[in-house]
Amino acid sequence: MKDIGLAFFRIAVSAMMLTHGLPKFQKLIAGDFEFGDPIGIGAAPSLFLAVIGEFICPILIIIGFKTRFAAIPAAITMAVAGFIAHAADPFGTKEKALLFLVAFITIALLGPGKFSIDKK
Repeated sequence: MKDIGLAFFRIAVSAMMLTHGLPKFQKLIAGDFEFGDPIGIGAAPSLFLAVIGEFICPILIIIGFKTRFAAIPAAITMAVAGFIAHAADPFGTKEKALLFLVAFITIALLGPGKFSIDKK
């Protein structure tokens, strides 16, 4: 039962994250590099890292491949969103990023369960 819960949790959280990552991925492949620069590395690198954290890594987490490793960039992306990009915003604005942060840290700590490619 625990493994079913882990699979449901990682798939549901990652699928919801894809709704944020897919538009960024489409923006990237269209060559539109306008994006925020919350950590001072430039708009294009920031967009590229956001696509990794919000699109590539959630896909890996959904299928359960290198799940613990993939959860780390996703968590870092949400930490940047919650604590840097939305630092001055009210809690309600940053709450979604912080909830995703907690979820991806949980996935990194617990792993994917047996219903995954990793089977751990």
